[in-house]
Amino acid sequence: MDGHSEAVVDLGAIRSNVTAMAQHVGNAQVMAVVKSDGYGHGLLETAAAALAGGAAWLGVGHVAEALALRAAGVTAPVLCLLAAPDAPHNDAITLGVDLSAGDASLMRQIAAAAEAVGRPARLHLKADTGMSRGGAPMARWPELVDAALAEQATGRCQIVGIWSHLACADIPGHPSVDAQLAAFRDALDLAGRAGARPAVRHLANTPALLTRPDTWFDLVRPGGGVTGLCTLPGGAPGWLRPAMTVRTHLVQVKRVAPGTGVSYGHRYVTGAETTLGLVPLGYHEGIPRAATNVAPVLVRGRRLTIAGTVCMNQCVVDAADLPIEAGDEVVLFGPGDNGEPTAQEWADLLGTLSYDIVTRFTAKIPRSYCGVTEAQVLAVRTAPASARGASDHTEVAHAGGQEV
Repeated sequence: MDGHSEAVVDLGAIRSNVTAMAQHVGNAQVMAVVKSDGYGHGLLETAAAALAGGAAWLGVGHVAEALALRAAGVTAPVLCLLAAPDAPHNDAITLGVDLSAGDASLMRQIAAAAEAVGRPARLHLKADTGMSRGGAPMARWPELVDAALAEQATGRCQIVGIWSHLACADIPGHPSVDAQLAAFRDALDLAGRAGARPAVRHLANTPALLTRPDTWFDLVRPGGGVTGLCTLPGGAPGWLRPAMTVRTHLVQVKRVAPGTGVSYGHRYVTGAETTLGLVPLGYHEGIPRAATNVAPVLVRGRRLTIAGTVCMNQCVVDAADLPIEAGDEVVLFGPGDNGEPTAQEWADLLGTLSYDIVTRFTAKIPRSYCGVTEAQVLAVRTAPASARGASDHTEVAHAGGQEV
């Protein structure tokens, strides 16, 4: 692409982030959630780096993502978090992919697929404890548990996990977290009394992993934390490192007079004679249009603000008297090591999430990797689970039945 634009992903940072989170949670296993193309960082590469860092599980949104991991040689346990009746359950079951079920009808559909392929389906039953998204509401939870136990008795299904998801874990002190935790405990108690013996119970996302040890149970599910991001106020702690840097190069520089209108609508007008630099990225490539006159970038060691309306493929920076030239590197965001903005700063300025920022940039600009060699990535993808210290995907150890 003109301007040599790229999103650089530090796989070493991803590996280190997962190692740090695994140490933080102690006996709980780590499921690295790599849905949505690894939060924009690359599905296969992010998964491999996370496994190298000690993740015992991988989580994905759609079955297609799980199948892509298996096709690449990933043997670690993989859970498809989004339950959908039209998903290719047969293929998932054949390849040992764990499936989520939040209602009895879908669970029975999965069981039928298991019978068709001649292999038990590995199920994680999802309770809706207050997110009001996927999962069985508490009033319907007994029905789901009973139906799953009935299918388990036929040999068509195995209840591997019970899980739920927190709505407000990134809002410190929000009462819904305690309420959901209590509801989840109730769901576990009911399932246990009915005879369910799940290997793993899981509730905590990245914010809960960082702030609520009482939500860790047997397994935690960081997603943004894998890539060094978090939706808590202020973002992730310093021991998690942002893995993505987006950079490009100026394609034109010009000197303009005071009072010069810049870009569509002249929403920026120069206050003095100044130098403008043209950045070959716009909202098509990922820069939100709301970044107009707001978002900072780094050029020649100095932060400049996008000046004027962000266009489809371009935006402009006002460099004042900084001696910039065409070809100078422009860093939109990165880990902040050299004074560049971070994705968290962009998110704070634009009133959104760091996840929203990083996932915008990788569809239309090249993505490159550093920090882990290609050989290391391949070795982790294809190694048996036992060689990584992870549990085999056909038998997951329960963490002593204790919450950690």
